[in-house]
Amino acid sequence: MDTDIPSYQLAQEGAGPATLQLSGNWTIQQDCPEFAPLGEELSRSGTKQLACDATGLGEWDSALPTFLLQCHNYCAANDIGFDTSALPEGAQRLLQVATAVKSHQRPEEKTLTLMERLDPASRIQTLYDSIEEHLAFVGEVVIASGRLLTGKANTRRVDFLDFLYQAGPDAFKIITLTSFLVGMILAYLGAAQLAQFGAQIYVANLVTVGMLREMGALMTAVVMAGRTGAAFAAQLGTMQTREEIDAIVTLGISPVEFLVLPRMIALVVIMPLLVLYANVIGIFGGAIVAAGMDVSLIQFGQQMREAMEFNHLWTGLLKSVVFGMLIALAGCRAGMQCGRSSAAVGDAATNAVVTSIVYLIVADAAFNILFQKMGV
Repeated sequence: MDTDIPSYQLAQEGAGPATLQLSGNWTIQQDCPEFAPLGEELSRSGTKQLACDATGLGEWDSALPTFLLQCHNYCAANDIGFDTSALPEGAQRLLQVATAVKSHQRPEEKTLTLMERLDPASRIQTLYDSIEEHLAFVGEVVIASGRLLTGKANTRRVDFLDFLYQAGPDAFKIITLTSFLVGMILAYLGAAQLAQFGAQIYVANLVTVGMLREMGALMTAVVMAGRTGAAFAAQLGTMQTREEIDAIVTLGISPVEFLVLPRMIALVVIMPLLVLYANVIGIFGGAIVAAGMDVSLIQFGQQMREAMEFNHLWTGLLKSVVFGMLIALAGCRAGMQCGRSSAAVGDAATNAVVTSIVYLIVADAAFNILFQKMGV
């Protein structure tokens, strides 16, 4: 018999402890035994203790720890003690490293029945879990932002510039269309009422104040929520399904620092610029409508300058910064907490848009109440 051929033998006296006797050269060049037959022998033996005997073991490489790891996992799953003290020291260390961290188990996705969804206790628990997840994610973003300010975050400039371009120049077309039409709508609505008093000239005031304070920032934010927020959720959700985020975590890199911060900062930076652009286009759209109602462009311009105050401008820009942050948080959170299927990616994108719009409406109402109390 060739002593170089890798083999094993399971020795056992009665129903007592079993010994796994290893012999030969356990290297990848050899045709090493499979674990399945050993698993069947262990199952038939009914032993509760397995010890290794490496007396006849020759040369070995990664093939041996691979086989031993399967033994370890089988013993752990079947409550069998596994003694490796007789193995070579190197093999013991490799096995210890391989078993230091438990293998990742994906959480089972539970499908709630109709009665469970209607149960008040279940709904309250779901709401509590959702709020807890929101706060935890915001906390991670705050910590990552602090690390970024101290220069310790794993945030790349090239990623920031890439997302800045995606959220900025790529969005000009849709922002131009929506802002122009919103400006026209404001002018038509105002003119219909002001014409009753022969005050069509004040359409310019209505359009200017409405775009600067409210519609410019809000409509731009809604468009960016449906465009960029959903894109962030889909990007991160796809990375989640491909286990790319798990790989980033395995490398010791914070996914919030590496993936979320560049997106959030890019959107926060570009939103005020997009809002300024939307304000200009919206006012221009209002001027076109006013010109068809016997208000010349010169008159419109004079009224616009009178109505344009710094308070109106900075309130809209402040809203845009907060709106950008909320959209990025909603989109990135939906993507980071996405499931592991293609359907989950679609759900994440939908969740990002819906959550973003809810955030925007609540924040806009809060801003308006605050500015009214402040007299701004």
